[in-house]
Amino acid sequence: MSAADRYEAARENRAHPRTHDFAESQRFRLDPFQVEACRALERGRSVLVAAPTGAGKTIVGEFAVHLAMQTPGQKAFYTTPMKALSNQKFRELQEVYGEDEVGLLTGDTNINGDARVLVMTTEVLRNMLYGDSPALRGLRYVVMDEVHYLADRFRGAVWEEVIIHLPADVRLVSLSATVSNAEEFGDWLDTVRGGTDVIVSETRPVPLEQHVLVRGDLLPLFDGAPPRGGDAAGAQVNRELLRMRGGQAFAAGSSFSDTRRGGKRRGGHHRPAPPRRSERVDRPEVVHLLDRANLLPAIFFIFSRVGCDAAVQQVRRSGLQLTTADERDEIRAVVASRTRALPDEDLAALGYWEWTENLERGIASHHAGLLPAFKEVVEELFRRKLVKVVFATETLALGINMPARTVVLEKLEKFNGEARVGITSGEYTQLTGRAGRRGIDVEGHAVVQWTESMDPQAVAALASRRTYPLNSSFRPTYNMAVNLIDQFGRPRAREVLESSFAQFQADRAVVGLARQVKEAEASLAGYATSMTCEHGDFAEYSAIRRDLSDLEKLNRRDQSASRGTRDKRQREIGGLRRRMQRHPCHRCPDREQHARWAERYWKLRRQTDKTRRQIENRTGTVARVFDRILDVLTALDYVRLDGDEASLTEAGRRMRRIYGDRDLLVAEALRTGIWKNLDAASLASLACCLVYEPRGRDDRGTDPRDLPRGAFRIALSETEDLWARLDDLEQDNRLPGTEPVATGLAAAMHLWARGGLLDRVLTEADMAAGDFVRWAKQTIDLLDQLSIVADGELARTARRALDAVRRGIVAYSSV
Repeated sequence: MSAADRYEAARENRAHPRTHDFAESQRFRLDPFQVEACRALERGRSVLVAAPTGAGKTIVGEFAVHLAMQTPGQKAFYTTPMKALSNQKFRELQEVYGEDEVGLLTGDTNINGDARVLVMTTEVLRNMLYGDSPALRGLRYVVMDEVHYLADRFRGAVWEEVIIHLPADVRLVSLSATVSNAEEFGDWLDTVRGGTDVIVSETRPVPLEQHVLVRGDLLPLFDGAPPRGGDAAGAQVNRELLRMRGGQAFAAGSSFSDTRRGGKRRGGHHRPAPPRRSERVDRPEVVHLLDRANLLPAIFFIFSRVGCDAAVQQVRRSGLQLTTADERDEIRAVVASRTRALPDEDLAALGYWEWTENLERGIASHHAGLLPAFKEVVEELFRRKLVKVVFATETLALGINMPARTVVLEKLEKFNGEARVGITSGEYTQLTGRAGRRGIDVEGHAVVQWTESMDPQAVAALASRRTYPLNSSFRPTYNMAVNLIDQFGRPRAREVLESSFAQFQADRAVVGLARQVKEAEASLAGYATSMTCEHGDFAEYSAIRRDLSDLEKLNRRDQSASRGTRDKRQREIGGLRRRMQRHPCHRCPDREQHARWAERYWKLRRQTDKTRRQIENRTGTVARVFDRILDVLTALDYVRLDGDEASLTEAGRRMRRIYGDRDLLVAEALRTGIWKNLDAASLASLACCLVYEPRGRDDRGTDPRDLPRGAFRIALSETEDLWARLDDLEQDNRLPGTEPVATGLAAAMHLWARGGLLDRVLTEADMAAGDFVRWAKQTIDLLDQLSIVADGELARTARRALDAVRRGIVAYSSV
């Protein structure tokens, strides 16, 4: 550094002492984007940080927590999209601040909820905001990790609800993958939150080398350095791969392996060879190849759970052993300690012994069907470099801290539930972002396996485009509607919805106008207070004065009016003058002081009304959906309308605490009492029918003869009839409605709630243990809501049902 640079650095450090001290305490030297974001937070700004996976965005969130802990009485919330991420961050923050200062709230887990640092899923924070939770007092910083989740079509709306409803004095730290429209998203954050800096970095701290695996050798994807821009057409793709695409063999001595062994690439003379089929290398050979090239640990992304488990079995059958005796001892100790709480009979049903043997070989699978406890063990062993190879679905790419040296993509397409589609550049970036461990690796490696149909130029395009657009998935729900009506009333609720990112993208100007109205409302309230008169209603008095003044001005300007018109105005002026003189406020000694505030009030009121009309004349797409939802709620007597004003009925107040896609169906079922005769197991089974989402169209239900008998079948039939009536009402109001009730897991959940053994339950469910646990926890979440909002015996039944479901592997928690 030059003397001038050193001086400037010292000056910045003096201006931002907390950032400097925090940076000095870290294991790594902070990157420029991290320093910039931390300094912005220290200046009292909110920040949006968009950077590649593994770049160290979370350090900015940790600095926000650090700032809160430096000031007595302040709190920080750290939100994540997944419980697994919340659990991981909870443990990390506990190590820094101690167990007493850090809490965890994930719906089914509540640890130290009064702590100054709370880690939670985003839905929990949304519910706290709607419920005006006491835990919000003293809140200064909210970290929203993986904020690009707001594009998720199922859960994305929650992120926008939180951003809109957080108190104005809370600083927001939004951490996102690199998105192409970060500035647009940042503009929206600045509009609805104020004072937001956008910090974008496209630099990976660990460079990523791109390879293609061809017949047992690794070829570089690019001839030189990969392009940094998004123009794949200009990428210098390896000419040997292009020749392969054209049916020619690649030259000997040009492989990655030869280069690693010190061999040199031969000159540009290539002998044409007859086309030959490039056969797929089996997985044990690929693992062995990576091991020889010192490219382990590695994650193989396979877009199928069955494929992940089959890959583990294939490597196991080959006899490959990737661990030493000492490592195997360590693996056994970790496994024993993390699974000690699980019953032996459940472990047998889960294939525990074979799973453990695979771990001891250094191999494992990782997917949503795996029991959460088993996934956590795999993650820990991989981080500790004891497991060397993991075969995983793409869910592993979503934020879990499992960096590898190498990422292998066997295919560049996946089944999306309807058809096989190619992965996007954003997905490619997210997956390969796992490669390269900061502080351990000099470079990361991404390996794509060659197939005859592969186009190297298309692969280069995926590898070159670092970004993807962030688009809102926001849509109003019934629960959102009643909470907005309860907090703000109908006109203000529409303005809140006009502030959404969805509306911002549809018409950016509306959000700015809505913010003007929001700020004006606060000023109007202040003016109204200042003109308060003890003699009477000064707003009424000032309105008379304003009308009188307007009419007198009109009469003076309009000299061309007929005598009859002028006489009529004169009579109106006389009447207004008499009303003004008789008004109690006319005798107030402070009348003119109040009048000055009243003039400001009416001037701003006219401007605000004009702005509201501008909003109404714009697109208003989100607010129109809200109006349709309000029409349904009014028809069902959850909301009562009086002109433009709306109020909640008792049923509407109950719906405020019912969350989920089935909020209206659950509220109507409670109101009509169709579940009141259910026992605990039957209620658990019915709740499962409402949360369960089949993976395929053919998995909607169970044979009716296999469903629980008695009161359950009656309640199910009445619930399905109720759903059909609500669906008709929604269709009439041009709303999309919900999917029919799904009974595919009803019998298995009934058996589990009655104390059935795990192996019988999983056989009945015909699903993996991890899937069953996920649906069981969602069932618990709905039962918990019912235990709070239902009346009398049904609430007690819901609590018993909750306890019946939350046992064994479902109750297991590592935190």
